Amino acid sequence: MKKLIYIKSFLIGLGMCFFISSCVDFDEELYSTVTADNFFKTDEEFISALGQAYSSLGGLGNHSGLWSINELASDELVISTKGGDWFDGGVLLQLHQHEFLPDNPFFQNSWNFLYGGINTCNRLIFTFQNSDNPNSETFIAELRALRALYYYWAMDAFGNIPIVTDFAITDAPATKSRVEAYEFILSELNEIIPLLPDAKDGTTYGRMTKWSALMIRMKLYLNAETYTGTAQWALAAKDAEEIINTGPYSLMPTYSDNFIINNSNSKENIFVYPYDKVFSGGFNWVMMTLHIASQSTFNLTQQPWNGYQTVEEFYNSYVDPVKNPGVQGPVWKGLALQPSTGTIDGRLGNFLVGPQKRSDGAPLEDPGVEPTDPTGQNGDPNGEPITFMPFLNEIWPQGLRQAGARIGKYEFEVGGTNNMSNDFVVFRLSDAILSLAEAKFRLGETTQALALVNQIRGRAGNLDPFTTLTNENLLAERGREMFVEMTRRQDLIRFKKYGEAWWPFEGMKRPKKVHSAGSFLELFPIPQPQLLANPKLQQNPGYN
Repeated sequence: MKKLIYIKSFLIGLGMCFFISSCVDFDEELYSTVTADNFFKTDEEFISALGQAYSSLGGLGNHSGLWSINELASDELVISTKGGDWFDGGVLLQLHQHEFLPDNPFFQNSWNFLYGGINTCNRLIFTFQNSDNPNSETFIAELRALRALYYYWAMDAFGNIPIVTDFAITDAPATKSRVEAYEFILSELNEIIPLLPDAKDGTTYGRMTKWSALMIRMKLYLNAETYTGTAQWALAAKDAEEIINTGPYSLMPTYSDNFIINNSNSKENIFVYPYDKVFSGGFNWVMMTLHIASQSTFNLTQQPWNGYQTVEEFYNSYVDPVKNPGVQGPVWKGLALQPSTGTIDGRLGNFLVGPQKRSDGAPLEDPGVEPTDPTGQNGDPNGEPITFMPFLNEIWPQGLRQAGARIGKYEFEVGGTNNMSNDFVVFRLSDAILSLAEAKFRLGETTQALALVNQIRGRAGNLDPFTTLTNENLLAERGREMFVEMTRRQDLIRFKKYGEAWWPFEGMKRPKKVHSAGSFLELFPIPQPQLLANPKLQQNPGYN
């Protein structure tokens, strides 16, 4: 029901109304041009137009954009080159090995996604400002909040960015420093938060509210030392406490309920993008991570691409695997995954591991599996039966086709298409709780911080509570809770772990991690096509 309500609210803005006869009143006056003079009169007309700005978020859940550059540059995910598959000119290796180049198309895609959304917000703000509707300022505040989200992502990824707020200006914008961008976003949020709605209901679902804007500001303060050189832990804690103590949100009893196919009833999700396989496609994780043969597991209408895999060391942060004694080399048994403490983390549902089955229960097989040699050192030890192993043998050129735990965080639909209908979670209450814990930990309020972290661990399942809190177990707990929610790169930078090595096994071809905290690689390069198109932009240091 939620999907229908959301789509109906935004039909005009998305241009779909023309295909549904019930939307049309043939007695109404028709206009050749939609302007503030002849259209933006009622709240319904404003809400319809807002859909144009929100539809830009549809690029979050697909391959080669903002989500991909953040996740692949972290220690969470990798796409190994599997023979002739997934080399793609080396752009994926660049991302994971921190060998960023300005001409990498993933950076250009991310820039276009961000500034496409900003441009749409600016255009609608310009149009709304000419309306005499008494509620126009509320809708403009909503657009400014959404624009602040785009700018926050852009500043976090690229640092020094152009700031454009006037749609009528045609001159090419110059680069603003990261500090200037931070201050602009913060000032915008400070002005509009009091103007935004604070309700959590069908009218605000998938839209910017006071609470989602507070999440952005909390994130700014949480990372202020990275962005500006000055820590703002107390201000981050203040915003987090307001969200937790006065917001209309609560933790769901079960972690996975936030990511089921129909997750619109989550009491925990603060801001989402409502995907729908029919009306609002683009959420492609089912294609991006599953093995080609997994089509038969879920009776999918298309074959998956066998791409995204979890870095083994990150998977191991949930559970201590047991080596397979029957095979030489660091290869893991399919389902022999034994917790080291006798406790089980319910968030292991974030992954698909072990033997895979067809929908009828028969073993799923891969005729193209890499054969083992007589030494047992090379090839896939499981043979044709598909077994997703946490183990990754190498990043290139012969990554095993079945290697790597696969992303299972969002429920996959049996009989689904290449587009998923789960709503994509941007902000959750548990992030606010862990952010408050971190802020208090940095401020020396360790008892309160420990209780907050254990609240999250308690919901995760049969886990022993922490008795002490350290930088290491706090970062690890954030990782386990926030897996693939586009926070890990930011967290690693904030905890000064971004340049450290991962993939711990000796003798394997491992990503290069040789830079220290504060390296220029903590920012992505300004895309080369943008520099060529706008000479006023300045490349980030280190990429010239």
